Parts: sequence; C-alpha cells; structure tokens
Amino acid sequence: RRKPSDDEMKALQFGWKVVKHVKSNAVVFSGPQQTRAIGGGATSRVDAVHNAAAKASRVGLSLEGSVLASDAFFPFPDSIHRAADAGVTAIIQPGGSRRDDEVIAACNERGIPMVFTGKRHFKH
Repeated sequence: RRKPSDDEMKALQFGWKVVKHVKSNAVVFSGPQQTRAIGGGATSRVDAVHNAAAKASRVGLSLEGSVLASDAFFPFPDSIHRAADAGVTAIIQPGGSRRDDEVIAACNERGIPMVFTGKRHFKH
C-alpha cells in the first residue's frame, strides 16, 4: 500500500545490486550507500534473514531503518515478519511465489512497501 520514499528507493536499488553477488538464498540489509548485513548460502530465506540480523546484533549494528533486498521470492511471510522485527522499512524482491498475496499482506500489516523486480539473482 505504501510506496517507498526516495531514500528507501535509493537504498533498495543499492541493496539489489549487492544481493546479486551473494550466494543464494541471499538477503542484504542496506542503506542508500552501505551494506549493513548479509545473509547468504542458507537453506531457507527466513534462515538467511535470521542469520544476517543475528550477526548484526552480535557486532552491535542496528538494522533499524534499513531496507532488505532478496535474490529470489519470499515463499512465506515469516521472512517479512523477521525483517520487520529487525527494523526494515522497505523490501525489494523478484516476486513470483504462489504465496505472493500472503507476503504482500504481511508487508501491508507492517506498513512496509515492497518492490517487485520480476528478475531473480538466485545462484546455486
């Protein structure tokens, strides 16, 4: 429902460029010119989100106000909830899951805009 702000859009574009180079399942928490946390090579998307957020927490880095880029679609809304709990304000992803409606609803519940690229970066 909510569109990303100009600052969020810049951060989403930056995160989208970075996540392209991470081993899948990959997510990147970022600001407009800064990578804040990376989760890659996990067995699931929610594990990638959790691992990146946990690492940031361990090193004392706040993810509040960051955005999240994902190299492939979110198959379930659990990743959205975990990212929102970490402080994410916007998300970019390819889309294409059978559960996109559930993922969109989770974003709308949290007031998080989601941008769909239509292109996957997923690497095995």
